[in-house]
Amino acid sequence: EEAGQAPHVVAEAVLLIQQEIQLKLLEEETAKRIEEAIRKNVEETLNSEEVKLDIERRVEEGQKKMFDDVAAQLKKEKETALMEARQKEEQARREREELDKMLEENRRRVEEAQRKEALELQRKLEERQRELELIQRQKEEAARRKKLEEEEERANQILLAKNRSRSKASSAVGL
Repeated sequence: EEAGQAPHVVAEAVLLIQQEIQLKLLEEETAKRIEEAIRKNVEETLNSEEVKLDIERRVEEGQKKMFDDVAAQLKKEKETALMEARQKEEQARREREELDKMLEENRRRVEEAQRKEALELQRKLEERQRELELIQRQKEEAARRKKLEEEEERANQILLAKNRSRSKASSAVGL
């Protein structure tokens, strides 16, 4: 009985293998058909006006967003540059004001120093003038005294001469 069953088991095994092969072939054929159908469907969908318009719309939206982003970035950079320029301008203005203050202070100090120097020079000139006037008065006083002394001396000499003359005269008369 076992020997009689063996060919039957082999035939069943062969039949199973053939079915499996057919099933596998069928699966592969189905997978290929499904893949082809999907590809065809995708291709048709991609080629459809609706999808083309959608893609164009998305591309346009993407470009618009990119341009808007670039414009916003440029605006931001421009504002930053303007702010920096204003800050530099303000800094330069403050530095100019500071420099002007320093120059004004220096000018004021120079004027003050020149004024003091002029006053000191004027004081020295006036002092020198007083000294010269004093010397002049002293010379005049000395000249006046000398003249008085000379006049006195002359007067004395005249008196002496008169006295001598009188003395001689009285001596002569007395003899």
